[in-house]
Amino acid sequence: MLHTLSSRRLPSAPLLLLSWWALSLAQADPNATPTIQLRLAGDKRKHYEGRLEVYHSGEWGTVCDDDFTIYAARVACRELGYLDAEAWTPSAKYGQGQGRIWMDNVNCQGNEKSLALCNSNGLGVSDCKHSEDVGVVCTQKRMPGFKFVSNVGNNLEDMTVQVEEVRIRATYSQRKRVPITEGFVEVKDGGKWRQICSQDWTPLNSRVICGMYGFPGEKGYNARGYKMLAKRRKKNYWGFGVNCTGTEADLSDCKLGRQVELKGNGTCEQGMPVVISCVPGRAFAPTVSAGFRKAYRVEQPLVRLRGGAAIGEGRVEVLKNGLWGTVCDDNWDMKAATVVCRELGFGSAKEALTGARLGQGIGPVHMNEVQCSGFEKSLTECAFNSEATGCGHEEDAAVKCNIPAMGFNSRLRLSGGRNPYEGRVEVLAERNGSLTWGAVCSDSWGTMEAMVVCRQLGLGFADNAFQETWYWQGDPSAEAVVMSGVRCSGTELTLDQCLHHGKHLNCPKGGGRFAAGVSCTQAAPDLVLNAEAVEQTTYLEDRPMYALQCAQEEHCLSSSATGASSTSYRRLLRFSSQIHNNGRSDFRPRSGHQSWIWHECHRHYHSMEVFTHYDLFSLNGTKIAEGHKASFCLEDSHCEEGIQKKFECANFGAQGITTGCWDTYRHDIDCQWIDVTDVKPGDYIFQVVINPNFEVAESDYSNNIMKCRCRYDGNRIWMYNCHIGGSLSSETEETFPGLLTNQLSHR
Repeated sequence: MLHTLSSRRLPSAPLLLLSWWALSLAQADPNATPTIQLRLAGDKRKHYEGRLEVYHSGEWGTVCDDDFTIYAARVACRELGYLDAEAWTPSAKYGQGQGRIWMDNVNCQGNEKSLALCNSNGLGVSDCKHSEDVGVVCTQKRMPGFKFVSNVGNNLEDMTVQVEEVRIRATYSQRKRVPITEGFVEVKDGGKWRQICSQDWTPLNSRVICGMYGFPGEKGYNARGYKMLAKRRKKNYWGFGVNCTGTEADLSDCKLGRQVELKGNGTCEQGMPVVISCVPGRAFAPTVSAGFRKAYRVEQPLVRLRGGAAIGEGRVEVLKNGLWGTVCDDNWDMKAATVVCRELGFGSAKEALTGARLGQGIGPVHMNEVQCSGFEKSLTECAFNSEATGCGHEEDAAVKCNIPAMGFNSRLRLSGGRNPYEGRVEVLAERNGSLTWGAVCSDSWGTMEAMVVCRQLGLGFADNAFQETWYWQGDPSAEAVVMSGVRCSGTELTLDQCLHHGKHLNCPKGGGRFAAGVSCTQAAPDLVLNAEAVEQTTYLEDRPMYALQCAQEEHCLSSSATGASSTSYRRLLRFSSQIHNNGRSDFRPRSGHQSWIWHECHRHYHSMEVFTHYDLFSLNGTKIAEGHKASFCLEDSHCEEGIQKKFECANFGAQGITTGCWDTYRHDIDCQWIDVTDVKPGDYIFQVVINPNFEVAESDYSNNIMKCRCRYDGNRIWMYNCHIGGSLSSETEETFPGLLTNQLSHR
């Protein structure tokens, strides 16, 4: 049968030419408006990352990871309003998407204005599965002048908020308050600050904005004054509403509300510019009563952060049955992290960290596969899998929280260093009625003070504290000492919160070359003694004096051994020390090879003359046995699987303890004991302190102390209930009389 085309109507030649010309023009014009819209979705652990999703033809879909590169990620991130891309991830790292896979074999040069302008198989042409969905990690910084353009028509309910910046604009009378907790909410779009219409605004939206600014909650405010102010001010409304559920960590995770009709003075006639009022956490409140009340009483919180360099960050630890433990990172997400942050008086989470990124904890793993709704007052209220096993401390979860802008780093600076992480410490202080920059006296300046400086400046942990800084040329106008007698506990938020002389300066050495200095680092070691090993290896030995001459010379025996007969015996409480480095950098002695000391007893060099204290106390905290300050040669005795040993004592080798390794001093080594010859039978407290003089900076000093209950009947000894400092609740600690009065102190 013969088929003809006569029944179909062919377009005329001029029309064909016109269609071809229009198509060519559209393809050739790189500035043509794209027909797609992008968003980041999925299981995020920070708000500027996620599964890359594309909106086209009324439907959201994903992008396949085939041929995807960092250049494509850069195009996508810039299209979303971020300055650039940090990375991209294959194989559905942020979970598998749904619907169409809109793009496959995407090949970008990196300078395209839209992902739609990159070469690909064509929209909707793909042979991939959702297990190949691609994700991107964008930079946190937004693109200056970015203007949001909607290409989804009326389907705004699935579109996330994309603006350059958000701020709380305080009224003139409140601008000098620190922190700013109340004001008009404004978004920066297209390089201009714009207000949001209050008609569809809810307290859930306010909760999210407050969280972004470091505040755990929102509250009501006096609307009358703001209404009067809004009437007098010229308004420039943003063209969209906002629809948050209240569990989002950032406004960029909220959905767009309805489109606002912009009609000059007639815009938002039934409302006014949005105003919010936030409640600060206790640490940031102007007065204690104004602070956010924690979910539980302050003296015994149920959740805490450990091992973080900055305020509001750290490994998440939970108290259960009187024992502190960690949280496994399985299913750890921004909702759970935000619950932790708000509970502790911070804002929402900046990042939910996995894989023990802020160091490994000790004790049990209390929670696994945590699932929070986002409105819990405490992480302990969230659901979790109590039967899940097999989670080790290498999977400990951590958080970084939003904190209020307190201006801490505007009152302190480092000057003269080779890089931004080191230099002479200079503070802004009031002298003769005016603010002036000056030096800090280095008398009593040490690691704890340096820790506070590095934290205040957001530079991480202290690496070193310097009492002489002649090699750093500071600001000549800041030579004079304006702060002296500084003594910090290490927990202060700012240097001026530490004890110091105030206006009555006392610095005999003066400033100049003797001004205080610091160097900071982003990672630090964290030494922890294995309490179980101590408990299992303790025993008594009666040893003759003629076999202890070397130990006597090194002051490892009590004073009553002086002049004792060579045939007399000393009773020694022996035990093994197994010291782990659970931190994120190697533990290395401060002193160089040239200042190490040769020890004849051990037949090697000791790089730290005082590395541990061994002591025996009565139950009321009185020292009973004359303990001694043990020096060590630091080396990697054993390491976790896959970690290479770096340090060994033999042949004058480099000393230290590698991250993930431990140094074992066996019970049968000289001086690995306490001389208990003169101790009477009774109940005692045995204590070991590592790095007692804070000679080397660590991320957490609270776990450097170990205490045990000890019973001695004159012939035998029992060691029991050994635990690391900070591992028990305060109530449990109180059952050890005298323990709290014998805490590790700064000096």
